[in-house]
Amino acid sequence: MAKIIEIENLRKYYPVTRGFLSKKRGDVKAVDGVSFFIQEGETLGLAGESGCGKSTLGRTILKLEEPDSGNILWRGRDITKSRKNQLKEFRKDCQIIFQDPKSSLDPRMTVGNSIEEALIIHDIGAREERTRMVGELLLKVGLTLDYMPRYPHELSGGQQQRIGIARALAVNPGLIVADEPVSALDVSVQAQILNLLMELKTQLKLSYLFIAHNLWVIRYISDRVAIMYLGKIVELADKDELFENPLHPYTVALLSSLPGSRNRKVLRGEVPSPMNPPDGCRFHTRCEKKLDRCVSIEPEMKEVGKGHFVMCHLY
Repeated sequence: MAKIIEIENLRKYYPVTRGFLSKKRGDVKAVDGVSFFIQEGETLGLAGESGCGKSTLGRTILKLEEPDSGNILWRGRDITKSRKNQLKEFRKDCQIIFQDPKSSLDPRMTVGNSIEEALIIHDIGAREERTRMVGELLLKVGLTLDYMPRYPHELSGGQQQRIGIARALAVNPGLIVADEPVSALDVSVQAQILNLLMELKTQLKLSYLFIAHNLWVIRYISDRVAIMYLGKIVELADKDELFENPLHPYTVALLSSLPGSRNRKVLRGEVPSPMNPPDGCRFHTRCEKKLDRCVSIEPEMKEVGKGHFVMCHLY
């Protein structure tokens, strides 16, 4: 399969200032040298603790946040330095589904107008044709045409998220960044939305970057899984390989926290500040298997098996 998007050594830092003159104290290193790719028709799951940089990575890939360095290659073309007026086609090809469906919808706009907005921006179809397309999108996400004149406050959380999905699909994208799209929903509704996303992926040949905390959700929907810690991806592999043969001590600890796990690994200490991450391996302050070199030398991402990459001195 061809690569639909490639990320090369991407970084996104946020300056921290203090005082009346806003003197710079340092940087929050939200995304710090991340590289990976997503193939056409593939779902790459991205997991990690809160604050590790998952959502920032997703937004930076879509150029909603400007990267500080690194490259974003869309279908082989580097769009990293493209200006805003040159990004219109890329924004049509790459869409996002937000975590909180209610706050992502304009309360003053009807469901029909919210979905139609993207069609108007990208000059797709005449007015009657757009109305027909909005109706087809509603049916595609499991709703009826009766929802078209309704407002977001008249909908349940699951219905709101279906509208968010329809809005993302309106311009026929190739890649969708799903930023924890089910975490704000009831468990029964989560299953419905996940199944819907999987059906749409097959029907429309979509690719996903699926961001989530819930590892069971990640395993259910993903083809490959990346584990992120403190701004870096520390392990990446096919989902079955990663869940059955985790290598990085952080991944092992995460998976051991799942219900039914026999060998529970309790992580000691707090996650270090992304403003002042540790030297060497960023996980060494919480790792029971750390070596002397872990304290001062940062490990490289290595392929230790077919398609199984890990950033750890143990390998």
